[in-house]
Amino acid sequence: SMSIISDSLKKIKPSPTIAVSTKARELKAAGKDVIGLGAGEPDFDTPDNIKKAAIKAINDGDTKYTAVDGTPALKKAIVEKFKKENNLDYTSDQITVGAGGKHVIYNAMMATLNEGDEVIVPAPYWVSYPDMVLLAGGTPIILECDEKQEFKINPAELEKSITPKTKWIILNSPSNPTGACYTKKDIREIADILEKHPHVYVLSDDIYEHVTYEGFKFFTIAQIDTLKDRVLTMNGVSKAYSMTGWRIGYAAGPKDIIKAMGKIQSQSTSNPSSISQAAAVEALVGTQDFIKERATSFQERRDFVVKALNAIDGIECLNPAGAFYVFPSCKGLMGKKDSSGNELKRDTDFVQSLLENSGIAVVQGSAFGLEGFFRISYATSMENLKKALEKISSYCESLN
Repeated sequence: SMSIISDSLKKIKPSPTIAVSTKARELKAAGKDVIGLGAGEPDFDTPDNIKKAAIKAINDGDTKYTAVDGTPALKKAIVEKFKKENNLDYTSDQITVGAGGKHVIYNAMMATLNEGDEVIVPAPYWVSYPDMVLLAGGTPIILECDEKQEFKINPAELEKSITPKTKWIILNSPSNPTGACYTKKDIREIADILEKHPHVYVLSDDIYEHVTYEGFKFFTIAQIDTLKDRVLTMNGVSKAYSMTGWRIGYAAGPKDIIKAMGKIQSQSTSNPSSISQAAAVEALVGTQDFIKERATSFQERRDFVVKALNAIDGIECLNPAGAFYVFPSCKGLMGKKDSSGNELKRDTDFVQSLLENSGIAVVQGSAFGLEGFFRISYATSMENLKKALEKISSYCESLN
């Protein structure tokens, strides 16, 4: 009989990171001591000045529909942000605001992809990219970038993966899940390839822009003049300002794409929350002092986690320049058995066994398109991290 569920939905899977969280919750409910290192959000609270702006908006009755793809005040603040922080000139009709960065990327894929259009997705990738492409009828082309190249694109391999059907390439720097950051030189090399292929657009996911370390100089591909007209730069307030639950993402790019994305939004969600938009204005125009302080605190945690992981036999971990994730290899543990006699054949076996035996929840690398690794989010207290790394260490020692 005919299924009520659409065929396009059969192409995609639920988010694999959620499966890990669900299992962790079940163990917690059963009274087990579980430390979750799976969360992709800062553990800091939203700063007070931003909360106050939201409360003021509520008290002022700023509670009605707004323009579909963002209030004039928020678009103005975004235009100023791009000018001040990235030296990029945009006008308000080149800006769109959605209910989170994820929503903005989803709109972009829905507004631009036809059946069979290709989107180059470098792996390891954020879990949602390939599925959004599939949902929009496109074909994700996975470009593997292993640890030998610091999980970054090799320009020659990028060139080989471009075809006449390529519509987009997705760039994410600093990266989720690896924390890898593209330098200005890296981006220049990618741009040299893309300049030869004028039919390819770039979606630059800059959501972790402000979470970088050791004076890393953030550079985004729209700053390369010859490419700016075919770059959609996505960003948002979630990571820099600890506003994940407020759901505000935005993008700047070519007017025709921005307009098409607005059209989709007008027939799906309509405007993002008026209160969240008022809060986002304050986030962008208010004090930025805490961003540096928080990055310093993240850096201390990163240093601790990387050192502790590299001290474990069978685990190797690069030291990334941004975001709040590390992406260590567990390849050196494959073929070993845990205390229940289960052999570890894949990263999923390792992740499951670690959770069941030690109560530590991490996410397998294969969920992000690269087998033999796992992702740790260190956006949690130092106390939690110390306890977790001790447990990971003794678990790995117990393998034989």
